[in-house]
Amino acid sequence: MYTVSGGTVKERFPHRWSSCGSYVLESMPFYHVYPGSQCLAIGTAGCNFRCRYCSNAYIAKEDPEIQQDRMYRLTPRELVDMARKFNCRSIVFNVNEPAVSLPSLLEVAEEAKAAAIPMGCLTNGYTTVESTELLASIFSFFNISLKGISDDFNRAYIGIESSGPVLRTIRRLAQDRHVEVTTPIIQGANDNAIDAIADFLVEIDPEIPWHVLRLLPEDEMKDVEYPNIQAIDAALESARKKLPYIYFHNFISSEWVNTLCPDCGYAVIERFSLGCGGDQLKRLLCKDSRCPDCGREIKLLREQACLGNSKRVSQ
Repeated sequence: MYTVSGGTVKERFPHRWSSCGSYVLESMPFYHVYPGSQCLAIGTAGCNFRCRYCSNAYIAKEDPEIQQDRMYRLTPRELVDMARKFNCRSIVFNVNEPAVSLPSLLEVAEEAKAAAIPMGCLTNGYTTVESTELLASIFSFFNISLKGISDDFNRAYIGIESSGPVLRTIRRLAQDRHVEVTTPIIQGANDNAIDAIADFLVEIDPEIPWHVLRLLPEDEMKDVEYPNIQAIDAALESARKKLPYIYFHNFISSEWVNTLCPDCGYAVIERFSLGCGGDQLKRLLCKDSRCPDCGREIKLLREQACLGNSKRVSQ
């Protein structure tokens, strides 16, 4: 987060990290980026949203100042060295919102670029035009959380007036960056927006990967009943006719985590669904990013990747 000193906006706690560890990229989730590779996942503290159901409220909502005794103090060089040590193909900012830590991330990006390590992030996309351009200068791939479209939903559950800035960010970043989108579903709140979100995404890119999650509410909504899997699956029926890469997951043994060829339906990428623990690559069957059955090109950021076990840095 930031403070103003002498007319200059400054980051309050630069290079302080709430999390740092090695994970498979699919667990972020990124399904169409370097399949099967490891990433160094990092995060800071704070957020510009106030989601009632936040699963990371102790990081996103608490004042970062009272979190400093449990934060990692790592320089950009140390993060890059750690990524190399754990054989990570990329560095991914997750856990909270990257827009609250832009100066630190710009320095990490400079170090990562020198080491030829690409960076990705999870973001809510609620950024100014200028901040969006800064994000585009740092990250090569994004998973943007489009939580809902209606103003009523955003005011009631997210604490913002409109999804307009998020939609603008998706439009901008999809122009020249790899973008995936995630929508957590709350039954009776935003499940009626599934078709509208699908229509918006088709307009941006008919092959954009869309992750639909069965929201497991925490924080202020921890007592809310979990959404019904079958009901959400039925609500996605129409959207699946518009978008070929729709994934429905964060529950064990989901049948909707494989990538199917849009033309012939062949399973070009198979994954294990591990529920809230994320997902992992099972088999990558599309040679040179093409369907082995019909030859259709599959939308991927891809290169040879190594599989490995997740590691967490001990403090």
